[in-house]
Amino acid sequence: MEPITLTLEMMVVLGLLGVTVFLFVSETLRVDLAALVVMVLLGVLSYLPGLDGLADINHLFDGFASNAVISIIAVMVIGAGLDRTGLMSRLAAFILRAGGTTETRIIPIVSGSVGVISSFMQNVGAAALFLPVVSRISARTELPLSRLLMPMGFCAILGGTLTMVGSSPLILLNDLIGSANETLPEHQRMDPFGLFSVTPVGIALVLTGILYFMIFGHWVLPGQPGRGDAAAGRSMNDYLKRIYGLKADIVEVRIPDGNILVGQTLADIMDVHHCYIIGSHYRGRHRVAPPLDTRVTTPCRLAILGRRKVIQEMADIYGLAVRPTLDIFAEEFAPTKSGVAEIVIPPDSRMIGKTTRDVAMRKTYGLSLLAIHRGEETLSLVEEEDHEATRISRVPFRAGDTLVAHTQWDRLTRLKQDRNFVIVTSDFPQEELRPKKVTPALIFFVIALGLILFTDLRLSLCLLVGAVGMIVTRVLTIDEAYNAVGWNTVFLLASLIPLGQAVQTTGTAEWIAQLVLTVLDGWPIWALQAGVALLATVFTLVMSNVGATVLLVPLAVSIALAVGGDPAIFALTVAISTSNSFLIPTHQVNALIMGPAGYRVIDFVRTGGIMTLLFLVVSLAVMNVIY
Repeated sequence: MEPITLTLEMMVVLGLLGVTVFLFVSETLRVDLAALVVMVLLGVLSYLPGLDGLADINHLFDGFASNAVISIIAVMVIGAGLDRTGLMSRLAAFILRAGGTTETRIIPIVSGSVGVISSFMQNVGAAALFLPVVSRISARTELPLSRLLMPMGFCAILGGTLTMVGSSPLILLNDLIGSANETLPEHQRMDPFGLFSVTPVGIALVLTGILYFMIFGHWVLPGQPGRGDAAAGRSMNDYLKRIYGLKADIVEVRIPDGNILVGQTLADIMDVHHCYIIGSHYRGRHRVAPPLDTRVTTPCRLAILGRRKVIQEMADIYGLAVRPTLDIFAEEFAPTKSGVAEIVIPPDSRMIGKTTRDVAMRKTYGLSLLAIHRGEETLSLVEEEDHEATRISRVPFRAGDTLVAHTQWDRLTRLKQDRNFVIVTSDFPQEELRPKKVTPALIFFVIALGLILFTDLRLSLCLLVGAVGMIVTRVLTIDEAYNAVGWNTVFLLASLIPLGQAVQTTGTAEWIAQLVLTVLDGWPIWALQAGVALLATVFTLVMSNVGATVLLVPLAVSIALAVGGDPAIFALTVAISTSNSFLIPTHQVNALIMGPAGYRVIDFVRTGGIMTLLFLVVSLAVMNVIY
């Protein structure tokens, strides 16, 4: 191998790599802005004498139309479409029923599911589809999103090593082996890998990732375990207590067959026991904000908002069963679907002088009135230290009254059009769910997935078929599709692509590889394999994993043949190690989760640094044991 001489262009590329890493780690600029700055610098420097080969100016912005970037845009739209139909919310509810509400139980279920899905689907696609699911789980459990997204994202990357179609480098590997075989004698030629040849390594890596976060997540994940500050601030219990002095929980109660409450109206029960019945379930039918004149028919379940101690006392009196957590009502009263709202009665409202019963507020508007805030006074059904219980259903409304009500967000969104009310609450999900669109959403999702698995169409085109299909069938409007895209992620990845190309086209990557191989000369076979794995890990941080694979597989094969090692295992080492991308948010999955979770680069360095070392140790150990 002829020695490669360091050129001026290579030195400039190395300098830009150093600037990029410094900007990312120091966070002097936002990472997406830092990537844009580096792309602009690369373009400007290419006009200087002697640096015209640094980047092709006519193709400097091709990253914005790259297969990877278009795929991410399309998969974000598909994920938003599935979420808009309510499918992701149902999946979140299923995971919560199966795994409870603790990190150590939710993380393995979510991460394991994403890992398996990404073994047959591009890992960024699997991560994007689960992003709204994890967001809903975070809202319902009040676990910070930053505690859940990184395990999910890392396991999406690790899941790409489960099969030979799980990641682009593994898909490409057999083609590269075929090309290398053309130059090798018969006895040295390598056999191609089967679909599940790499599965033992992938299983070990996914399990390592899950166990890593289950055991050490308490210390390595950003954000405090338990209830996050942001989530706690949105908690209905905390809000009612802080603003109105009301202590309340939503408790699910089962009324057995033949109970003495049969025939009683909800209003009677509420008045006597100073609580709010905000949901009922009878014969499979859910009713949120059931009318006050509804009579109890057994067996049924009620969702009661009030002091848990008071509700338990009532349950003991009547022989009711109190559920420890919401079961049937978990979906209806999730924070992403319903909550407490503040509504003001304006001076010209037709509500003035009328009571809740007069206007059938629950049936007509879907509002379960909890309190009336009037001047310095708060009227509520719950008796507290600073005020007596009031039968607010019989209190006439006045101009300026602030109504504190529990409602579903879609009903509140529609109420904004009613001039009899002024909606004060603004921080609530105002998206319109479209459960009737679940069929076309699933059809186009399956079509996209089928095209990916069973055709040779480009990934971006396959995903765009699904995304455009959802827009055409009105699962999403075109404006909603635009809003679903995380444009910071798009600009981050698109702006880094030219730098990765410059690393490869200027010969900088080959120079670095040759330098490392010179250092490793004379080392034992296992050490050379570890060096190749480390080199692939470093390269995939600064250039595309496909580019790193294409560059390093021939070098790895040459090294193996020179020292008497197995060239196929060395080639496989490169293809697997290019998935070891956890240190900085240059991988598509890391870039995807960075914005929603509010991660900083230092979070990836700290948490991803340990994962990087575990990846190297586990992958090398399993490959040497199995193969």
